[in-house]
Amino acid sequence: MELPLHSMGNLFAQLGLPSDEAAIDGFIAAHAPLSDGMPLASAPFWSPAQARFLREEILEDADWAEVIDQLNVRLHS
Repeated sequence: MELPLHSMGNLFAQLGLPSDEAAIDGFIAAHAPLSDGMPLASAPFWSPAQARFLREEILEDADWAEVIDQLNVRLHS
């Protein structure tokens, strides 16, 4: 089994957000749960650049897709 290429901390840093565990947990607590029908990249708290990055990485099934999926699950829980 391959390990993920990117961690949640790496994703938050890539998005220009604080990337330590406490900051990530705080972000998720502040923004979850997203409604069932809302795609992650459409959430209102992303900047246009952040939303574009999330959308493109998922569509391309890029290296970031796995950790973006994890964030999606956490924000919809």
